[in-house]
Parts: sequence; structure tokens; C-alpha cells
Amino acid sequence: MKHLILNLALLFFTVSLTAQNTERKFESFSWANTGVPSVKVSDGIYTFISYSSEIVETSFLPTGETLQLKSHAVVGKPNFSIFKVTENEKDIVIESKTIQIKVTKTPFQISYYYKDKLITSEKAGYVKNDSLETIEFNLTKDEVLYGGGARALGMNRRGHRLQLYNKAHYGYETHSELMNFTLPIVLSSKKYMIHFDNAPIGFLDLDSKGDNTLKYETISGRKTYQVIVGDSWYDITNNYTDLTGKQPMLPRWALGNFSSRFGYHSQEEVEMTIDKFKEEEIPVDAIILDLYWFGKDLKGTMGNLEVFRDSFPDFEGMVKRLNNKGVKTITITEPFVLTTSKKWDEAVKKDVLAKDSIGNPAKYDFYFGNTGLIDIYKPEAEKWFWNIYKGLADKGVAGIWGDLGEPEVHPNWVQHHTGSADEVHNIYGHDWARLIHEGYKRDFPNTRPFILMRAGYSGSQRYGMIPWSGDVNRTWGGLQSQPEIALQMGMQGLAYMHSDLGGFAGDNLDDELYARWLQYGVFNPIFRPHAQEDVPSEPVFRSTKAKDLAKQAIELRYKLLPYNYNLVYENNQFGKPLMRPLFFEESDNPELFNYSKTYLWGNDILVSPVLEAGLTEQEVYFPKDNVWFDFYTHERIVGGQTKMVQLKENSIPTYVRGGSFVPLTKVVQSTDEYDSVNYELHYYHDASITKSDREFYNDRGNNKLNEIYEIINYRAKGKRNVLNFEFEMMSKVDFDYLKSIKLVIHNVAKKPRSITVNNNKESVNWNSENNMLTIPIKWFAINKLKTIKIKLKK
Repeated sequence: MKHLILNLALLFFTVSLTAQNTERKFESFSWANTGVPSVKVSDGIYTFISYSSEIVETSFLPTGETLQLKSHAVVGKPNFSIFKVTENEKDIVIESKTIQIKVTKTPFQISYYYKDKLITSEKAGYVKNDSLETIEFNLTKDEVLYGGGARALGMNRRGHRLQLYNKAHYGYETHSELMNFTLPIVLSSKKYMIHFDNAPIGFLDLDSKGDNTLKYETISGRKTYQVIVGDSWYDITNNYTDLTGKQPMLPRWALGNFSSRFGYHSQEEVEMTIDKFKEEEIPVDAIILDLYWFGKDLKGTMGNLEVFRDSFPDFEGMVKRLNNKGVKTITITEPFVLTTSKKWDEAVKKDVLAKDSIGNPAKYDFYFGNTGLIDIYKPEAEKWFWNIYKGLADKGVAGIWGDLGEPEVHPNWVQHHTGSADEVHNIYGHDWARLIHEGYKRDFPNTRPFILMRAGYSGSQRYGMIPWSGDVNRTWGGLQSQPEIALQMGMQGLAYMHSDLGGFAGDNLDDELYARWLQYGVFNPIFRPHAQEDVPSEPVFRSTKAKDLAKQAIELRYKLLPYNYNLVYENNQFGKPLMRPLFFEESDNPELFNYSKTYLWGNDILVSPVLEAGLTEQEVYFPKDNVWFDFYTHERIVGGQTKMVQLKENSIPTYVRGGSFVPLTKVVQSTDEYDSVNYELHYYHDASITKSDREFYNDRGNNKLNEIYEIINYRAKGKRNVLNFEFEMMSKVDFDYLKSIKLVIHNVAKKPRSITVNNNKESVNWNSENNMLTIPIKWFAINKLKTIKIKLKK
């Protein structure tokens, strides 16, 4: 231990010139009696808690203040047995298996090390100013910074002072400093994360003054943050989502195509639209009803939240008929109750609205009318709001859309049951999702809810929240910002961030833009075209050419269902984003730190969306130490290079990692028809890869996790001129064990000498034009290993 302290002291010397507030004096240290290391200083007390060997929490309680224990983000449980503590005259070292917290007594300083390497340190630490309380950290000159929620600023957000105040930005394009999700999270290219565990509004200053300072600023609340580390980016996202909660499994239908616009005015229009999809044989799994389901007019009816029978006379029958066609119904709701709505008097009588300073229902004007806001922090209001959702679910509605949940207009004089508007503003959408999630868990325990929300907070993923990127402009600039937003949010736990495919705002009728946006959407967590009704978002109402291109994209989306559903599982189990930046693959390559034009869809598919008009070619970077195959042409490309690739009208550049298995299913018109028995399994063979192993998860698509499921392990081994495969099933009760698999092996340059399946000789079906080998396999999978041996020609 003396050795460790000496090494840490030497490392610490490099940052001692930026020591903390010189007026802060160390007074005493305690640990033995409470199990929680505690440092008393001249102006307060620091406490340190460990959640795991890679997550530590630091809290500061200023003298005279009361400890605030409640976290809106954290659900992880502290582990008080992890820390070991050593103290000497100069410093205190508090360590877990991998993290060391060093508290230097004079001058006072707190520093954090991961495996003996300095990662960050407090600069001024906690400081109380006239209007804001701040916590400062030191940065190194070369750090790239991510986080702060959803923004359009470029991947590297260093140099910006980011406001933490959820706010819609209508019609944004390539630049947006303030949007619907402002999260108090910072990630560094040095592979650590700091989460400031405090809900009230404020700022996140990512070195805006260029003095190597990270500063969190807030109006009030907890002085608590967690430092999260890991060997890889996947470790960090896994650790963070362990701390704040894993995203529940989505129903499989959520991966299908959505029919959505602002909005469908009548029952007749809804059913006619779905009939059009069926007529054109374009797959569709859900239709979203905007605000006309509860009122005829755009203004004056928000808050009715009951079916408008003039336009939807047989709402329940419509929902049932749609469901019989494999199409789920999703309804919009908002947290605003207008004074002109049918429910205003009821809301006042039942006392479910936020208040003004003298205790009356808070009323103010915004775009849709004169309004009040549901105070979801009041138990009576939460129950009242949930009963509306329960009524919709009882009518057969399968999903909930929560719009305007920043809340869109939220004056600071408004008072809620648990605090002021500014104290709860950033967690309003978060707790709105919690209300719905907990209601489903209580009243519909066998249903996986679909909860689409426009605003949230750290940890909102644990409530099943599906975020989207707001009212993006229907332009190429609007499309260009989308990969960055989705990649950043995936790193911050909200891995289902997606966009209104085709763009929302404006009446720009651009078929090329529409097609390219939908082609990008194939490799998004949610595939949901949506727009203002001046320009149709549904492919069935576009030009023949646009409709054909959209249909091809949607059909590919459905073919990828088994691959995509496994990404849902990986996110649920390990916190892995579905969309992953390339520096996840090459964390030592600084040229990728600010790169978002190409990304990974899951582990094995490389995607380069077309983000500009009229392009015939574009550059794609291929991650090193891998071989990549063009998904469409089967061309082999060695990684570690940037290559100019030719573009096609009907697809975007898509590549598959050598050595990977990609299951593809047949196109169905709805996921109700999904077939887990008959499918193609594509293996991308390359002589450079001697061993490969993948697992794929499957279940009934809407049952509880761990009730009925299968996990199939596919393994490949290549040695000299022999290629061996093993398929193994791990299953839990009552599943479809008979599998009919078409194994398609890519990059087989010569016709093989022989093929045996479970030692039985099979005929050789090899295509010399595309170098693909196809082997049909019948497999009674339960508890039986399937083996395939292929002897290749040299």
C-alpha cells in the first residue's frame, strides 16, 4: 500500500497546481464507525460511496444544509464492503478493486484513478456563488467530451456551455444547442463518465473558456456525482445502466414500421390508410393517432383525453379491426389541460393541477390555448392521469405517446407538490414515463408497454422510455444531425433515440431526401416516418418511385428482425447501444472521436447513411483489424482504411463484419406473422478468421423476460482447408425447437470438396457467380448439437 500511495503522489504532482479552493481546509477523516468514508473540511463534509468496483459516488454537504438522499436517477444499491482505506499524514486513499480516490489534505484535493492511472480530479470542487452552485473538475488538453443529452453540436462537445433545461427546438437542422433531453452527464475520450446526480435546472460547462475546466452549475439541490469507469466503452455503458437501470425489453412489434402523421382526423382516414398499406403490400405494425383522436380542432381541445366520437364513432371497433390486421394503435397524450377542455372542471375539482403562488390552479397561455399542467408529483394527480391510460389500454390501445413533456411551457412561478417548476422541470418527462411504466406493471403485468416520450432525464431508460429527437426540419440539414444525436444518446443510456423519418417541420416534398432518411431508418432503433400532414409521411401516399424505394427499405427492416431483436436483448442485459460510434471499436484512434457519418448497427453491421443530395459516391471508414463485406455486392474490404464507395439509389452503404453470423427472416406484413422456425443464417467467411462465436436471443415477442425464450449459439472454426460449424440451443420451456435453416456461407472461392451435417454427407450447392455456399438444415434443436463440416479446396 505504501508503494501505491507513493505512485499516486507522483502522478498527482502534475495536477497540484490546479488544487481545489485554497480556503477549504482538511479537518478530520472517519470511516470505521459508519462504513462510509467521510472527510470533514472547514465548510462541510464529503462522503464517498461505492456501487461497484467501477462506480464511486462523492457527495458534499455544506455546513448548515440538510442531506438530500433522494436520487431521481440512481437505482443501484451501494456496496459498503468494497472500499479499503489507508491514511497517512499527507493524504487518504480510498480504493475499490480498480478505482482509487485520493484525498490530499494540504492543499485540499480529491483525485480519481483507474487502475493506478489518473483520470480526473476536482478543480475548485464545490463552490456556492450568488445565483448558482458549482462543482469544478480539471481536464487535460486533449480530452474529447461527449454528453449533455440530445444536442446537434458535433460529436465533440468540448467548448460549449450547455444549458440544462429541457426545451423543444422547432425546425432545427445542423445546429441545436438546446433540445428536449438535457442530461447532466459528461463522458470523456479518456474512458470515464461523470454523472451529476441532481435534477434542478442549470448548466454543464465543457471548458467554454478554454482553461481546461469542466463545471457543473445548478440553482439548488444535491452536490452529488458518480464517477464511472471501465476498460471499454461497453463496460462504461453497462456500468452506467447498472447504476440507473436497464431498459426493459420492447415488444417485437415496436421494431416494425409505423404509420404516423400530424394527424389522422377520423376513424375512416385511419382505416383507409392501413388498407392502403395492405393493398400495396408494404409491412406495417402500428398506427399513431395524433391529437385529433380527442378533438376536431388543433386548438382548444387539448386535455379532453377521451375519444371524440364525432370523428371516431366506433373507436373500440376500429382498434380491434386494426389489431386483427396485425396493426397496433398508439394514442398521443399531453400533460396540459386547457381551460376550454372537457376535463378542466374535473381537473380543478379533483385538485390534480400544478398551483400558482397562492394555491390556485396555475393557468397560462401557450400555442394550443389557456392551460393548466397536471401535477404528476401529487399522488391524486398520478392516479387520475393513470386511470386515463388504463381506460385506453382497456379499449385495446397498445402504446402511449407522451408529447410536450419538457414541459413545453413551464413558467418558473408554477409550483408542484414536491417543488418549484425549475426544480422538477428536467425530470417531468422522466416521472411521466415512470407513472405509465408502473401503471402497466401493476395493472397489465403481462404486457410490455410502448412509451414514446419527447423529454426525459438520466435513467429514463429503466421506465421503457423511447425518446425521439423532436421537431426536426424536413431538410438535408435536419437529416445530417440525426446520427450524432442518436449515437450520443445511446452512450448516455437512452439507446432508443430515433427521429421522425423523413423530417417533421416544413412542407418540403423531396423524394430523394425521404428515401435516404428511410434507408437510414432501417438501422435505427425505431422505424417511424412522421411529418406534418402537408407532405405525406406514409410511403403509400408518395410518388411511385419514392414508394418503391421506401418499400425496399421497409422490407429490409423486416428481414433483419431476428438480428434487431437480439440488439433489444443486448441492450436490456448489458446496456449496449443499438447504434454505436466507431470509436467504440477503436478507442485509441483520435480521428474517430468526432466521427458520426458511419456507425455500427449492433456489433456486426457497418452503416454509412447518405446525408447529402445528389451524391454518387462517398467516403466510408472501415474499422481496422477486421474484414468487411458489402451487404449487397459481397465485395471484400480490408479494415483500417477510408474508401470511396459508389452509391446506389435503392440502398445506403452497408457492410458486414467478417466472421459474423446474420440471421434474416422472410418479409412479413406484420410481426404477428413473424416466423422463428424458417430463416436464413448468413455466415461471412474469411480465411483470416479462425474462430467465431455469436449468440442470438428470441422469445414470443411480448411475454415477460425469462419466461419462454431461446438463445442459439452459432460457432465457426476454420483450420487449413476445413470449416466447422456448431449450433447449440439454450432454451426455457415450450418453444419451437424444430428449425429449418438455410445456412448461407459467403466468400467461398471454390466449390467445396464435401459437406457433412451431423456426419451425414450432403450435396454441394455452390454459386460460382457470388461465391456463396448454401446448405439447407433441418434441426430439432432442443438439447442437440448441430455440426457441419465443410472441406474446402485449396
